[in-house]
Formats: sequence, C-alpha cells, structure tokens
Amino acid sequence: MTQRWPFIHHLTFIASDLEVSTRFYKAALKPLGVIGEAADGGAEFWEAELDTPSFGLYPANGATVTQGAHIAFTARDRAAVDSFYAAALAAGGTSRHEPRLWPEYGAYCAFVDDPDGNNVEAVYKEQA
Repeated sequence: MTQRWPFIHHLTFIASDLEVSTRFYKAALKPLGVIGEAADGGAEFWEAELDTPSFGLYPANGATVTQGAHIAFTARDRAAVDSFYAAALAAGGTSRHEPRLWPEYGAYCAFVDDPDGNNVEAVYKEQA
C-alpha cells in the first residue's frame, strides 16, 4: 500500500437538540480548522481541504442520544488547543480539563463536555 488512508472515515453522534449541538461543534471546532454545514437533516464537519475523516450530528428522532462517548480532534499547535477550549466553553460546553501538557501521552490537550455529556478533546501531539 503506497497511499495512507484515514483510520476512521466518518463518525456520527445522535444529538438531543441538533441546533444546540451544531452551534457548539461549529464554534469549538473552528479553531482546529474544521468547518461544518447542514446536510441531509443533520450537520457534517470536516477539514477545509479534506472530506474525510468527517464527523456528523443527527437528531434523535426516537433513536438513543449519544452520551458518554469520547472523541479527540487533532490540533495543529498548542494555541489551537487553547482556542478550542475557550470557544467550546463560550458555546455552552462544560470544562473537564483545562489545556495542559499530559507528559504520559506526550500531548497538550483540553477536554470539554458537549451539550449531551460527550467528552470532546483537542489534542496536539508534542514532538519527541
């Protein structure tokens, strides 16, 4: 195999309130270079130059709401992690862990809960 493929192509969360969750993720992911838009009754998010991997949100419509999941989004640097954290809190997220270096993982990370209680992380892997 000569071409690298993403490990995950796409992931979807089921939201209790699509509008609230879409607003949260648009704000939180913007500092990470992730864009989003309404799509097929939900919302889709991806990096500006790439369509995969992608992240989707869809309304419950009788399905079980995604709760307690952990998803980590890659940041390009520490400043992006800090901006993610501030934007996520301003958009209604709840702090789990402020941005800091996690030496055991060699990563600078921040963690917030989304409106449905999912653990959303921004992670910048430090160079060894």
